[in-house]
Amino acid sequence: MGSPESGWHVDDYRQPLPAEPPGPPAAGGSWEIARHLVRNYEYADPAIIREICRSGPPEPGRNMLLEGRFYGLHFYLGLRVGDVVDGVIEQDGRRARVWGWNYRTLKGHLERGQMDQEVRKWLDTGEVEFHIHAFSQRASIPNPIVRLGFILFGRATQIRFYRRACRRMEALTTAALAARRRAPEDEPG
Repeated sequence: MGSPESGWHVDDYRQPLPAEPPGPPAAGGSWEIARHLVRNYEYADPAIIREICRSGPPEPGRNMLLEGRFYGLHFYLGLRVGDVVDGVIEQDGRRARVWGWNYRTLKGHLERGQMDQEVRKWLDTGEVEFHIHAFSQRASIPNPIVRLGFILFGRATQIRFYRRACRRMEALTTAALAARRRAPEDEPG
């Protein structure tokens, strides 16, 4: 894994989501909704990046193609799913139900690295969170104009992606929960 000492950017973002009662994830609750959003890469802001092609659900070894967008320019970015996490972890003496996956960049991508995205529910308190952990560095970019552009704007765009992903995950989860609460009211009779 990359470290700042060896020239890698290491990023770690946690976004609180609506809590649930303590214990396992509630059916139709925040964790379940967020899991669906992570599974389908729906938290990514399509103004920055969008999924073009994936050969099925996240599964180790499966490839993805993303389209990065920057001021009218489009960059196609190949990725491969590394690991899928589905279970209970223990961290600092607390247990959390976790579902997530990571992807690693492929040759031809603008950067090298890995991004883990997961949703966690802390079983003792019911807190739910979206977690992004990534390490990256600029890849060898043959085109000098693209290389210069990535040097000037790449890092700021990464940070904007992470922050927007967190805000979007919170907004989408909250909206889905509200829609589920309204659904019985909308039914006639």
